Amino acid sequence: MPSLEQGYRLPPFTMKGSRDVGVLFVHGFTGSPASVAPWARAVAAAGYTVSVIRLPGHGDDWRAMNAHSWRDWYREVDRGARELLDEVSEIAIAGFSMGGALALRYAAIHPEHVKALLLLNPSVYDPRPVLKLTSITRFFMKTLPPGESDIAKPNPPIHGYRETPINALHSLRRLWRDLSKHFQNVTAPTLLLRSIQDHVVPAISSKLVLKSISSSIKREVLLENSFHVAALDYDAPLLESKSIEFLREFAPVKS
Repeated sequence: MPSLEQGYRLPPFTMKGSRDVGVLFVHGFTGSPASVAPWARAVAAAGYTVSVIRLPGHGDDWRAMNAHSWRDWYREVDRGARELLDEVSEIAIAGFSMGGALALRYAAIHPEHVKALLLLNPSVYDPRPVLKLTSITRFFMKTLPPGESDIAKPNPPIHGYRETPINALHSLRRLWRDLSKHFQNVTAPTLLLRSIQDHVVPAISSKLVLKSISSSIKREVLLENSFHVAALDYDAPLLESKSIEFLREFAPVKS
């Protein structure tokens, strides 16, 4: 399997485990498999088959993102889920940031397939004015100025683009609007892991998820020592252990 040292160009990968349950990992906006790879490896070490997909336009050049829409990203989640279901009997989905929104949409449309949801700092809403202007700015700007990685640990690994492609950002907002119509159809047991110090996704986004989905089992774990990209940060061991604990309860490996 490719190593994390390949940075944001880390390709999608699978790790074979039990044929009972597989876990599909979905990275976030401008990210790559590298942003969730340690999380996925920990779940695989617990006996699960895991599949880490790479969304179209990601892990290559930021300009490629502007040529894709949220529907392209969702189609890749759907394809990844179908491919995983060819290998295992049941699946869970782990979604980080925008990957959380895509995971929620899939769980709403295919509740019969999803045994559990793991959501890390899910991005489903953001009230900041700069996002509301994307319907205009996308016509004369390609990207926002490069930003820093939101990781508390020093010398963080490269896991995604520093640029924020504006046309793609506008499409992300369209995904949020579409998802708002599906929240009530999400019934899978859900574990939401939220960084208290998240400089990318506001806390209101996670609160909206917990308030809006219909799942009878909704649990929240607060990550006190990490920023947005928590799977590469100080709280990674807690994230991994709580995820495995939740999976063993609601999507157990039987053999």
